[in-house]
Amino acid sequence: MNFADDRFFVKICGITNEEDALMSVAFGASAVGFVFAPSRRQVSPETVDDIVRRLPADIDSVGVFMDEYPLRVAEVATRCHLTAVQLHGNEGEEALSVLRDRVDIIIKAVSSESTRIAEWDSMGFDYLLVDGAVPGSGVSHDWTIFERHEFITPVIGAGGLTPGNLADVIANVPVMGVDVSTGVERTVGLKDATLVMDFISTARLAAESRYVLPPQAPFDWRV
Repeated sequence: MNFADDRFFVKICGITNEEDALMSVAFGASAVGFVFAPSRRQVSPETVDDIVRRLPADIDSVGVFMDEYPLRVAEVATRCHLTAVQLHGNEGEEALSVLRDRVDIIIKAVSSESTRIAEWDSMGFDYLLVDGAVPGSGVSHDWTIFERHEFITPVIGAGGLTPGNLADVIANVPVMGVDVSTGVERTVGLKDATLVMDFISTARLAAESRYVLPPQAPFDWRV
């Protein structure tokens, strides 16, 4: 699974069809996401099961839920062979305890404007996804939350990301990965191949440059 990989994590979310899933993977996505919560991008378990069966074994598949019964989340995750679930509602310790032994990876999505970020961060989720106030809207948000709060949980950045603003976010925000949906669409629920390719390649290059040490002068043994 790419969640355990050392590479920078890139997830293309809001996938509604097999073509977009395979295209995202071909361009180097670490994971693809499927929305089960009420949304214009909502897909059925039957559709997702068919798509996931055609994905390479090392690609993560993430189901997005919102205030769903935890056992229902686990049921869908098992049926669709998902490697992770992403919770966008008020799910807390109860949901976490129910899902912990039933799902491999649990991601908690939080708004950058939430007053409960410290609470979510301390609960023991595998990852936090810091998003805007309205997920899937394509609207960016205040990234200074990372200056106000030092996260103990690994963070995936999301919310209004596009190939145009992505490099700046990666360079300045301590995230281990990024998530995009609207920013790579040509229309709601359908991805644009050029935008997906540009987004993934930009993310990879920006992440690599973040870890390159600045040039140094030769060591002077006389000092």
